[in-house]
Amino acid sequence: MEEYVNFKIENSFKSPIFNGIESKELKKLEESLCIRKKNFEKNQIIFSAGDLVDEIGIVLRGSVNIENVDLWGNKSILSNVAKGQVFAESYALSREPMLVDAVAAEPSEIMFLNINRVMKASTDLGSTEQSGAANCSTRIISNLLNIAVHKNITLSNRIFCTTPKTVRARLLMYLSGQSLKNKSTDFTIPFNRQQMADYLNLDRSALSKELCKMRDEGLIEFRKNHFILKNHPL
Repeated sequence: MEEYVNFKIENSFKSPIFNGIESKELKKLEESLCIRKKNFEKNQIIFSAGDLVDEIGIVLRGSVNIENVDLWGNKSILSNVAKGQVFAESYALSREPMLVDAVAAEPSEIMFLNINRVMKASTDLGSTEQSGAANCSTRIISNLLNIAVHKNITLSNRIFCTTPKTVRARLLMYLSGQSLKNKSTDFTIPFNRQQMADYLNLDRSALSKELCKMRDEGLIEFRKNHFILKNHPL
């Protein structure tokens, strides 16, 4: 099992989980061995369905896909976790078995925050330090609640994208959403073609065929995972 070790943590402040937390406050938790980090290769599983976890994953480098694989081997990508974002927080807090896999979408570096140790550290420290640590843990819990709200919105967006019955309608819904998210009609998505098909719950060949039709009709331009939306459909 990976050892809990001390390391420079300044970059982690870019993550919303540490919003409002000062370096000196987090340093106390670091000294309490609440944090570890580990590197993962592309497609390496970080957490598996069925795991009981007590750690929250924070992406320091790379990205992570949250995937669901049914008993017949059919895979769906539920979300992509980018640099600075967190994953598995609901399972770490609830202690319920994982229902999904967390998989490195590319070579990635992950920080793991042990939420149980964070809470314990706030009560185990001396009286002069306890208040600061308790304040730190309270802010982390508050930040996690805010993150959970935004994740519910993200999952709702996926439902919107997979509800339409036709391939084109799903693509238009997804690409329109990405355009709004990036505030531009010129953007890059976090998925390759197979991952995009898995996310939209489509057959890859059907998706690729429809993308080509949309390009030929002048609706879009694309190269790999970079898209430009052109004439808007009626």
